[in-house]
Amino acid sequence: MNNALVIVLIIALVAAIGAAIWLYMRNRRTEHLQNRFGSEYDRALASHHDQREAEQELEQRAERVEHLNIRRLSADERDRFADNWRSVQARFVDDPPGATGDADQLVGEVMAARGYPVGDFEQRAADVSVNHPRVVEHYRAAHTIALRNTHGQADTEQLRQALVHFRALFEDLLETETAPDTIRERSRTEV
Repeated sequence: MNNALVIVLIIALVAAIGAAIWLYMRNRRTEHLQNRFGSEYDRALASHHDQREAEQELEQRAERVEHLNIRRLSADERDRFADNWRSVQARFVDDPPGATGDADQLVGEVMAARGYPVGDFEQRAADVSVNHPRVVEHYRAAHTIALRNTHGQADTEQLRQALVHFRALFEDLLETETAPDTIRERSRTEV
């Protein structure tokens, strides 16, 4: 074998190894983001139509939230917010639109107490998706219904669903030990 051929083969081998390593690292990054963000990964991918851009956005979200001062609630705060939630839920029977608005406001208060910025809804949802990816869909659904509610375009069943969605995020923010399956089961049977 001549030296030129050996050099070409070595370069080809190094390039193949480099490409394999790059592909492996890219797949690990994708897998990590899919595991971390769940369905929010799919949502980002659908909105960007480009995997690299979607993954970059999710990484930027995580970096942004990392710089926020997110904290756990004290036991007293959790108890106070839980009491407030029970009042909102009880109010639903007599005033579904008002209770839905109160639920939206209470979730915002819990988010603020935890340290999440409470400005623009899309930014709030993006921030929440970093630490609460399994319930951010609930938040988006509840917000959509709450907006219809402010225009008088939501019926009682939709408002009940909004309350169930708000409760899923609320419980996750309070860091209660309710499992997602329990939340799904409750959504079928109660407000």
